[in-house]
Amino acid sequence: MMNGSTGPGSGGRGRVRAATAALGLLAGALSATAVGASPAAALTPPVAITADDLTTWQTNGIVWAMAAGDGVVYAGGTFSTLRPPSAAPGTGEQPAVNFAAFDAATGAPTDCSLSFTVSSGTATVRSLALSPDGDTLYAGGQFGAVNGVGVSNIAAIDTRTCTVRTSFKTGVSATVRALAVTDDTVYLGGDFTTVGGQPRGHFAAVSRANASLLPFTADADEVGRAVELTPDGRNVLLGGDFFRINGTSTHALAVVNPTTGQLTTSYPGFIHDNSTVQDITTDASGFYTANEGTGGGVFDGRIALDLSDFQQRWRDTCLGATQAVAVYSGVLYSGSHAHDCASMGAFPDQPRKHLLAQSVDDPKLLPWFPDTNDGIGEPVGPRVMTQTGSGGRHYLWVGGEFTTVNSRPQQGLTRFADGPDTGAPWVPNVSLSTLTPGRIDVNWQTSFDTDDGELTYRIYKDGSSTPVHTTTGYSVFWDRPQLTWTDTDVAPGETHSYRITASDGVNTSAKSPAQSATVASTTEAYPARVRADGASLYWRYDEGTSTFAHDSSRNLNNGFMRNGPAYRQTPAAVSGPSTAIGLNGTDEYVYSNRQHPQPARFTIETWIRTTTTRGGKIVGFGNLTQQNSTRHDKHIYLRNDGRLVFGVQSGGARTIATPGAYNDGQWHHVVATQGPLGQGMALYVDGQLRASNILVSGNESQPGYWRVGGDNLAGWPNRPTSNFFEGRIDETAVYPTALSASQISAHYALRNG
Repeated sequence: MMNGSTGPGSGGRGRVRAATAALGLLAGALSATAVGASPAAALTPPVAITADDLTTWQTNGIVWAMAAGDGVVYAGGTFSTLRPPSAAPGTGEQPAVNFAAFDAATGAPTDCSLSFTVSSGTATVRSLALSPDGDTLYAGGQFGAVNGVGVSNIAAIDTRTCTVRTSFKTGVSATVRALAVTDDTVYLGGDFTTVGGQPRGHFAAVSRANASLLPFTADADEVGRAVELTPDGRNVLLGGDFFRINGTSTHALAVVNPTTGQLTTSYPGFIHDNSTVQDITTDASGFYTANEGTGGGVFDGRIALDLSDFQQRWRDTCLGATQAVAVYSGVLYSGSHAHDCASMGAFPDQPRKHLLAQSVDDPKLLPWFPDTNDGIGEPVGPRVMTQTGSGGRHYLWVGGEFTTVNSRPQQGLTRFADGPDTGAPWVPNVSLSTLTPGRIDVNWQTSFDTDDGELTYRIYKDGSSTPVHTTTGYSVFWDRPQLTWTDTDVAPGETHSYRITASDGVNTSAKSPAQSATVASTTEAYPARVRADGASLYWRYDEGTSTFAHDSSRNLNNGFMRNGPAYRQTPAAVSGPSTAIGLNGTDEYVYSNRQHPQPARFTIETWIRTTTTRGGKIVGFGNLTQQNSTRHDKHIYLRNDGRLVFGVQSGGARTIATPGAYNDGQWHHVVATQGPLGQGMALYVDGQLRASNILVSGNESQPGYWRVGGDNLAGWPNRPTSNFFEGRIDETAVYPTALSASQISAHYALRNG
């Protein structure tokens, strides 16, 4: 789904709190720091939970609810069996009818076994909460019996004996989705309209002693999905689908009196009308909401609010409905299916990420990226979180619809801890360049670690076991910038090899494959001219098998190569030791690591060699990276007939095209420029102006990513059969100015050295 799921939300759960103060977010550098910088730590503060999933028993269905205490985790949902960690469905299963209890430290089931059933339809447990003393577990959902004892959508379980407390019994007319418990009161929210035979609209409170209905009245006009008490017990926080509480406007979120249910803080217009609150959690100073929406412009992210005045501290704007939140050690952990966080400076629309972390003081995403898949059901991945300490460790448990965790089979349940951290960073991608005599530039794409953004890199030369250079750099999965170190302890004609490791301070990657280069004796004329003319991005495609396209412009605007293009293709477009890449015309392309602001003036330069009759995008500017862009211009594309087109959006699609075809199997130098009015658009091939329009000086005003070899061409004149280019591409450069005709012809003239 593009903007969140549409089905029922996650169940309520026991309160999850942490009173520790938030640590400051460690800022990351986008370029290499000096030798001697402090080494990376295993976790980047304030993250205090590793991304390494621990062995945990599995369910054969959806886990909707969890609660934890005294080293035990209780899970409820819609499932019928458990099976051991890593076991395939149907292997080693044991009965567990919508409920199970687990040892928090081992992930194995305890001997507490209960069956939640219903006489007709499908039974489900949607909420679990422990009493403050831990003696009683309260369960809500849609069920009519627990181990054969008749109940009505809510039950109390003696945790010492794992039996139903028959003294706690009341009738709830429909599904209970949320629970919160104090010393004397059980608060509930859900689909119901009566409790104990008395009217109650989606929220109610009953006595812990005997389930008798209490005067608390917070009648909502729509479903209640979350109930949470403030740490001081003086307020109850309500979340759900509603638009009114006790007749007063407040959408999806409300603060009410714990005795009367009277509305004390309302939130009309605070949350989008098509969004709901699925979960609420608190810490010592704030409360945090998980939000789900459907349709355009909805709100799917998290909100942090202060307990002092119940007003917003921050909100994020990621798309992909949030189902669960938990706070530990100053960090808000969340379960969602986030797919687009570009609006807050993070990743653009792409395949979903299901587990995220943020400081309680700042919505910026922290480097904590374990992941699940969407799984079964709606499907949206995680549905619930809980946490507890056991045996000197702290554990974060996650339940939901997923069937994989960190790309390995694991259904329904997983867990993480505050240590030890065992996951090593990815092996760095390395590329060498020798554009200047007497030096070798060692370039590498920063690595990725699922729970650490600041990594330490060590460079090893000529097989030595002692690094010649050590530095640090910051990276996250959507932003893995290029780092560069120049070795000047070399002489022309010498050949040297280099390998690099990445370390999180505890775990170190394997060394990268050895890369070798021979030191140049003379300056290469073509790349020297490209750099002298001010290229801001310059990809030469000299890498081996890698995702890395290093930037030779000195601006560290590296690229990601997608889907394994053909590397080191020869002959290249320009004489010398450089090579080209080959693209299949189906799904192979390159995109810039960084998002760039709209260029008011620009030049795109590249070389192509093709015989395709299906056309395709050669170079362009789009708003997405891992799928076809929805906004796209500032591009050169090939028509089916081999003619080249340069296009921008300026009051509509404005294009110019070459009169001749260039799909003749020869290398061609292609340059597109846009300057001010009177210079406008120009398209050059092989050093000669082939088409122009001096009246078009504007282009689409949006940030984006440079893409080479493929992107959306919908809506453009003479759209070719393929969005992707089949053939070879070499020496791609982008400039922040419109190069002159003499500069362009000079570049072409240097093709032979």
